[in-house]
Amino acid sequence: MRLTAQAGLKPPHRAAERLRHGDKKGHRLRIFVRDNNIDQALKALKKTMQREGVFREMKRRSFYEKPSERRAREKAEGIRRTRKAARKLAQKEGLLPAPKKKPRVPSRRPMSGGLT
Repeated sequence: MRLTAQAGLKPPHRAAERLRHGDKKGHRLRIFVRDNNIDQALKALKKTMQREGVFREMKRRSFYEKPSERRAREKAEGIRRTRKAARKLAQKEGLLPAPKKKPRVPSRRPMSGGLT
């Protein structure tokens, strides 16, 4: 007997299958607009999209990528992730020096509420 929608069970959907394997398809970003401040919300949206890798993904998908190129890229990304994790662990254990912190640059925004 075939289990389909007739028996009340739906066949596995490819999108749902991809979600289980770590693909972020369907992942939604939520940005709140406070006090009708669209500029601040846009800035937060761009920052979140940058962090999530949306721009990188759009650039990557703009051209066809051969399967052999995709495998090579994914392999290189995996190697890069593994090396980064090993480097972080070595820094945490004190085997490698911690990265130098960048000096903070004070913002150039004018002070609010003060006399000008």
